[in-house]
This record gives sequence, structure tokens and C-alpha cells, in this order.
Amino acid sequence: MTYSIGITSDFKTEAPGRLEPILAQFIDPLPDVDYRFFDATGRDEKGVYVTPQDAADFDAVLNLSFRFTPQSFTGQDRLAVIARWGVGYDQIDVPACTANDVLLAITVEAVRRPVAEAILTMLLSLAKQLPAKDKLVRTGRWDLRADPNGLGLRGKVVGTIGLGNIAGEMFRLLEPFGLGRKLAADPFATAETAAALDVELVDLETIFRESDFVTVNCFLSDATRGLVNAQRLAMMKPTAFLINTARGPIVDQPALLHALQSGQIAGAGLDVFEEEPIDPNHPLVQLENVVLSPHSLAWTDELYVDNGVYACENILSVLHGKAPKYTVNRDVTQRPSFQEKLVRLAAKSTA
Repeated sequence: MTYSIGITSDFKTEAPGRLEPILAQFIDPLPDVDYRFFDATGRDEKGVYVTPQDAADFDAVLNLSFRFTPQSFTGQDRLAVIARWGVGYDQIDVPACTANDVLLAITVEAVRRPVAEAILTMLLSLAKQLPAKDKLVRTGRWDLRADPNGLGLRGKVVGTIGLGNIAGEMFRLLEPFGLGRKLAADPFATAETAAALDVELVDLETIFRESDFVTVNCFLSDATRGLVNAQRLAMMKPTAFLINTARGPIVDQPALLHALQSGQIAGAGLDVFEEEPIDPNHPLVQLENVVLSPHSLAWTDELYVDNGVYACENILSVLHGKAPKYTVNRDVTQRPSFQEKLVRLAAKSTA
């Protein structure tokens, strides 16, 4: 008997050739483990999702961005783990995973540094007016090079919505710039975590009112959808910038568009959008005070390798009866029916 891994076919189009070397290193040498790519064939009002038939032959799924709904698990009792290639899991119904004895694991260690670097890239591009300076050179307007002026970061206030691994790494990278204050709004962050980073825990209103740069570093959920709305954008300084590398729907995109068009805020750096891909004719794309990236600014050589490595390790941990360190629904491990799955998997790996 073999332990079978299903790999979502979007790797073939969105990250071609990136995963295969990792599979060759970690999975191919294992005689009792096989894998194959598969498509999602279910369709509903939100688009394509994985059906029970799509994943029926797999003990594990290595997922790039396929949707898993409650319907994905109907009659499905084999699947034990979904290993997400990344940290966002808004496309996966977590309660449905738990109810059907499926562990969901993410690759926090792989994503922390690349995403933090992406935030820093956006922040510096906006602060130094890089798009505008670039345009001056391309249009031969060196006579205008003193306007607009860039901003130094010394003494500036950087605020984050969410103080998890990525936000913490962001603040560590910003340490040499001599920030004035570091602010965070996160109901789950501890005083000890904040103190270690020299960060002040404050409410959301303080983040928007006092930050020169507001960064979005939280997961998308019902509680965070539309969190950055018109009312909160109106609290920001007219000289302040918004940076979102998390998930597009956390920001009310029409409200952000108005804030940018009206000069309510100075600019924005966006790697994510309400709908992806964003229409190239969308008014947001036409603005000159916005730096845009196609949800890939953190996709570096390091991220490709580390995401694959940690995702494979997460799958193999479950194969050996252990919950990975970064398990989203850790309560599933206490379910007797999930523990029975682990026993069956262990029997396969030793057969």
C-alpha cells in the first residue's frame, strides 16, 4: 500500500517547474509514497472548488490555491491533511476540515521573511517616490527631479494591523531606519511579543490616525473583511500611505480608490486586490500615487524553495503521526476519528 499525495494543478500554470525539484528531493526517494497532479472540477457561484471525487484517491493534498468547501469533503474519509503552499487559507473552509478529520497546515517559516521584504520594498518605493522618479527619467524631465521630494524614515510611525510572524519580521527589518514609533493592533498579540519588538499595542483608530505607513498583516476572515473601510481611511494623515500585502478584501477597494483620488491619503502599495487579476482598465491601475504588484512581490527564489520544503515536511509529519508545528486547526488532533486516520496512515507507511 502507498501513501498518495495529490498536488493541485495550478502549480503547473502559476509556479511551473518550482515544485518539481523539491518533490524529487523529498518525495521521490520514498518507496511507499506517490503523487500526481489533479484538477478541481466543482463549480458554484464563487467559482471552481475541489469535489470529493477530485481528491478521493489522496491521503494528502499539497495545495497552491484551490478552494475547499464543505462540499469538498462529502463522503470523503481518506484525506488526512491539506498542506498549503503558503500561509493564507481563506480559500479553505477550516471548520469543514476539522469536522471531516482533515488537518490544515501552513508554511509560516517559508513566508515570514519574503513577505516582510515585500512590505519593505513597497514602503521604500512609496517613501522615495520611486515610480514618479522613474517616470521623470523615462520622459526626459530631469528639470523636475526635485519634485516630488522623498521621505526619510527616521522618526516616522509605522503601524500594522496584525502582529504575527510577518509583522514581527517587518519591524526587525526596519530597525536600522530609526523609526519614531512602532504600533500594532492585534487582539491576539501578547504584551510579551510586543515588548520584544519594542512595539506599542494600540487600538485600530490609533493605527490609522497616527501612522505614516499603515501596513496590513492579518488573515482574511469574516472579522477582517472590509476592515480598512472609508471611515478608517478618513482617519489617516493626508501624508500617510497604506500598504497591503495580505489579502485584497481586507481593504474596501472603492473606499481606497476614493481616498487616493481625492488626496485623502498620499498613496498606497498593493500586492493584493479585491478581485484578482484586477482589470487593467480599473481606475486604481491608472493612478500615479499607487505602486502595484500582481500578488507575487514575495515570490522569490527563497520562497519557492522553502514553501515546497515546508509543505512536504508538513505532509510527511502527518504520515508519521505527528501534527506539524504550524497546524491551523490543531483541535482536529484531539478527535478520535482523526487519530484513527493516523493509525491507518502509519500502517501504510510501514507495510
